[in-house]
This record gives sequence, structure tokens and C-alpha cells, in this order.
Amino acid sequence: MELDPLSFQLGMINCFVEMVAAGVKPLAISPPLDPEDYEKLKEASETIVAGSGIRSHLETSLLVTDLQTPEFTRGKWSILYYKDEETLQTYRALKEHKESLEKEGAYTREEEKEVSRAFMRLLGYPEDVIEEKIQGGGTSDPYMLET
Repeated sequence: MELDPLSFQLGMINCFVEMVAAGVKPLAISPPLDPEDYEKLKEASETIVAGSGIRSHLETSLLVTDLQTPEFTRGKWSILYYKDEETLQTYRALKEHKESLEKEGAYTREEEKEVSRAFMRLLGYPEDVIEEKIQGGGTSDPYMLET
């Protein structure tokens, strides 16, 4: 069966927006998008967000943690979905904290685990899943569609 990747991504966006709107997830992330694909999906994403009563923010350099490999998002853009500004500010503060630790040369594996835990909690992951993903070291990438 041949699937259209942009339609697949838009379906995922719709699902993630619904989860944020329902309070299941404080923060959700679109699949990583090539900038030109973002431009194609932008209007539809904004329409879905407007209809759900939540907010979105374009992230051109997503925080990388044990949730995914760096290659998964490199050069890609993601849309953050959230209900309140506090959630976005928490995400930004976590990203800044990681960047600060990296600049200081203090981003140890233990710090990496803590940043990963905080990020996945913000995404609404249960603790057992967080620990499983941390133990995997970011080796599996979500949102895979082979076409």
C-alpha cells in the first residue's frame, strides 16, 4: 500500500493536537518536517490548532534527548503544540539549561538523563516508558513511515 507522507504527518498532527486539547499531554511535537514540507502543512496545522483552542510554536532546532537520535531531527523543523504559555516556557528553559551545560562542558551522561526525563515528562510520558527510553539511549526514532 502506498501512503502519502504529508497526509500521514497531518494525521499525526491532528491526533497530537487532540491529545493536548484533551489534557492528555502538556506538550506534543509534530513529526520532524523538512522546511518545505512545513510550508505545505503550516496552514492546515494552524487551522487544526485554532479549532482546538490550543497554541503552537515552530521549533527549528528541537531539543535532542534520549527520546530520539540527533539525526532524526537534524535539519528538520517541528511544531510544538501546547495549551498554555507556561508549558512553552518550561520547554524553552529546559533547552537553554541543556545548551548552558554543553557550553560549560558539564553535560554529563547523568545530566543528559535528567534533561531527557524532564522533556519526556513534559510530553506526558509515564515514568516506566521514560526509563525504558533512557535505557535505550535514544536509539529508536518515533514517527517512522516507510514509503
